[in-house]
Amino acid sequence: MEKTVAVIMTVYNRECYLAAAIKSVLSQTRPDLELLIWDDGSSDNSVKVARDFAQKDQRIQVIAAEHQGRTKSLKAAIKQTKSPYFGLVDSDDLLAPTALAETTAILEARPDIGLVYTDYQLINQDKRILGYGQRCSIPYSKERLLVDFMVFHFRLLRRDVYEQIGGFNEEFELAQDYDLCLRLSEVTEIEHLAKPLYYYRYHSQSLSHTQRVEQILASQNAINQALKRRGLDENYELDVQIVGQYSLRPKVKVVNRLV
Repeated sequence: MEKTVAVIMTVYNRECYLAAAIKSVLSQTRPDLELLIWDDGSSDNSVKVARDFAQKDQRIQVIAAEHQGRTKSLKAAIKQTKSPYFGLVDSDDLLAPTALAETTAILEARPDIGLVYTDYQLINQDKRILGYGQRCSIPYSKERLLVDFMVFHFRLLRRDVYEQIGGFNEEFELAQDYDLCLRLSEVTEIEHLAKPLYYYRYHSQSLSHTQRVEQILASQNAINQALKRRGLDENYELDVQIVGQYSLRPKVKVVNRLV
């Protein structure tokens, strides 16, 4: 069967979540897919987990590479696939069973659309649903995208439109998705599928938890570049506010023990 859609999954030390992520892709109701798992130099058993799945399913290709960071890994992995549509699934997240079927149907029916994205739900490390993602309620527009990254998860792209804008920009290691969507919005239509077809796992090792401030500053750079491309920088400047949130928690009391 000819593959029409590719799923790209980059991995870096995610052995505890990887199997569940892979299973969610292989469980898609649309079977004509290819799954490219690109390991970015993991030091745990992520490669072994991926290769065990690849031995059982010919749709999977595993590439074990040296560590080079997420953006370079994404660019290299996408080049290894051939399908006209592709989407990205993080190695600690989950894809709903009908995600590919429903998003590819939109691209097949609407050639003017270069990207379709879905709603998402938050889950914790034990896969318990925490609720709808906050960004789901933000209506999409090319202009609103300048201040709100609502084009979050899941995204399915046309390969030719992705290549038209030059793909991911390696300058943005922490805001590569946002920068890409800003540039895509300037050359193609973007469609919002208002269904929760992706499960975004929030845990203590996620980038949104460990490098939040750095992501905000990287996003600021992406927005400023978009303002310049759109000829808006002479009339507008970006105001960024990093808000701290504080809470108190009980101290853990250390009890001395006799050895």
